[in-house]
Formats: sequence, structure tokens, C-alpha cells
Amino acid sequence: MVRAAGSEGARSEGARKEGAGREGAGREGGVILSVLVCEDSRVYANALRRMLEHDRDISVHAVCATAEEAISTLPRMEPDLVIMDAELPGMNGLKAIEEIMSSRPLPVLMLSAHVAGSEKAASALAAGALDALAKEDLDLSNPGGAVGTAFRQRVRMLSRTRVIRHPRARLGAGPAGASSEEARPGEARPGEARSAAILGAAGSARRAAVIGICASAGGPQLLMFLLNALPADYPVPILIVQHLSPGFTEGLARWLDRNVAMPVGVAVPGTRLAQGAWLAPEGAHLTLTVSGWLVRDRRAAIQHQRPSGDVLLSSIALAAGRAGVAVVLTGMGSDGAAGAAAVHRGGGLAIAQDEQSSAVFGMPEAAMSQGVEVVLSPSAIATCLLKLRHQPLPGTR
Repeated sequence: MVRAAGSEGARSEGARKEGAGREGAGREGGVILSVLVCEDSRVYANALRRMLEHDRDISVHAVCATAEEAISTLPRMEPDLVIMDAELPGMNGLKAIEEIMSSRPLPVLMLSAHVAGSEKAASALAAGALDALAKEDLDLSNPGGAVGTAFRQRVRMLSRTRVIRHPRARLGAGPAGASSEEARPGEARPGEARSAAILGAAGSARRAAVIGICASAGGPQLLMFLLNALPADYPVPILIVQHLSPGFTEGLARWLDRNVAMPVGVAVPGTRLAQGAWLAPEGAHLTLTVSGWLVRDRRAAIQHQRPSGDVLLSSIALAAGRAGVAVVLTGMGSDGAAGAAAVHRGGGLAIAQDEQSSAVFGMPEAAMSQGVEVVLSPSAIATCLLKLRHQPLPGTR
């Protein structure tokens, strides 16, 4: 599951709550969330509505059969969340998401009937959608079941997520959470001076054998930005855990590989650590051995995550020691925090994304609470990675 980052151009959290509160209270006195559904199948839209409204704290205030109708409805409705079908007559879901996020940014959840190997989800997430789900994963015949309950909880969480304006001309050219102010070179954000001092004390020519990145909400946009900032021959291998719904990892890897200079793919267990960026495969943890081999670990999920950022980063701490680098990006929960802390304790470099650019500050904040001291904006993270000098894993020399 994935989402987007926020600062400039966002509706404030208070404004969203105020807008939702206009509709009164739900079954237990809570605020009713307002949802717009864009789906051309009336049968599917009605079933989706029944699932969403099952607990009576979510209300589908509009069902639009086309993207054009949805976009024209938004100024009058201002929903807490838009649920957008990827395949629509006329303007498709991706174009609609680009239009919404460039003009009236709102939390958007994309549903897709075609998942296996598709790059549509990655493109939608890069355009600003917060999450993407396969339609086949929703059992609309049983609104009160476990799948329906989890889906409604996801909708509630997404409706509270910060979003930003995504000018179409800048898609792929900057981080999802970067405002125009962040792009100004040499201008540090509050708190970055201390992080810069810590990095400076460690020496500008820090050596690294491997970089581990953990991301969830807003991750694909930031991965695009960070990898795009690195040259094709960037020497330090990068291992990535990106929380995604099942079926989307291959498509994200292919989309990134097409859009950045360095090679990107899904990590192949049983192979050696190599130059490029490699995403953890679905349904298994990815670990790195001291001798430089990539290993698939099918142990139980950690904090409901498999792959887990904690598992990957903890293995990097053991394998790379002082030559390990951990980066914890935006996301809900605390995955990656313990692993980044392990890298930090081992003498490696651990970085957390700053709050201003994070869609959901949970994971970076958890990393900070466990001792990670270097807190940077996406632009500053990219600059830091560019300064690293490669060295082999200690166990492979």
C-alpha cells in the first residue's frame, strides 16, 4: 500500500476535518467521511458503495461514470477522498489523477482491474494517488467481512493523509513532497543544519557498501526522485522495501527502470549484491548476508509487513557495519525504525525523511525516536547519497 507527500498547495488537516464534519456524526458519534467514487460500471459502483457505507461513518456523496464528470463535481463537493477506477471511457484514471493533483489536490485511491505486471499503478502513484488496489482483492459481496473492514480502515487513514499540488510539468522531475521552495539550492530547512553538522563531523567522504531504503505512503514518488538524482553508473547498490498492495511490485520496478538512469529491478534471491536499485520481492523478506548474497526470507510478517524494512535494514547493519546506510521515508507505522537504529548503532549512516515532506510521518518519526539523528528533506537526502564513496562489503574483501 502506498500514498503521497505534502506541504505546499495542500488542504490543511483542519480544513479536511471541518469539511467532513459538515455531514454530522456516524454510528458511534464520529465524523462522517465524504467519498466521491468514479466508476463506469453502475453495478460495481453500487456494490462498492454498500461496502464503504457499511459502518455508517463513510458516505458516498457522488458516483461519477467518467473522469470528466468527477472533475467537474469536485469544486462543489470537496470530498475527503476520491476513489478512481483506472480504466474509464474518455479520460482515463491516470489523466484524471494528474488533473486533480495539479488543480484541486485531494487524497485519491486508485482501483485497477488489470494488475499483473502493470505500470498503471506506479504511474498513478507518481502522479499523486495515495494508494492503489486491485479490484479482485475486494470481496464486495461481503461488506461486513474482514476484507471490507480492512478496506474501510484504509479509506479512513487515506482521508486523513496530507496531499500536495503536483504540477503536471514537474511530474518525474522532482520529489512528491518538494515544494518550489525546497528546490532552491543551498537553502536549508529548519533542523537540517543540525543534520548537516552531524554529517560534516562524520566526514564528507563517507564510504558505503550498500544503501537500504524503506518506504510506504508516498514512497514511489520519492523513490522516483531519489533514483533520478543518481547517475546511471552510481556505484553503491541500493536495496528497497516499498510497501505495496499485492501484484504491483513488478510494475513499479519496470516503471522506475524506464524512468531513471540506473538499472532498477526486483531483487533475485541467490544472486550477489550488484550495482543498481533492487526492490524486495512480494511476499517475502529480503536480507543481505555478510558475504554479499541476497536471500529471500519467508518468515512471518513483521508488524504486518512482508517484506519488512526492519528485516532488510537489520541485515544491512550486520553485513555492512560502518559501511551501511539506512533511509526511512514517509509511511504509516514504524517499519524501518528498528533496522535504521541498528545501522546507526553499528556506526553506519541512518537518515529519516523530514516531517514537512512526509505524507505520513509515522515511520520517520519512529526512526527518530529510536536514535536516528539525521533528518533531511528529499533533496538533501539525494545530495547526501551523491556524496557517498563506494567500498566493498567487509565480508567480501
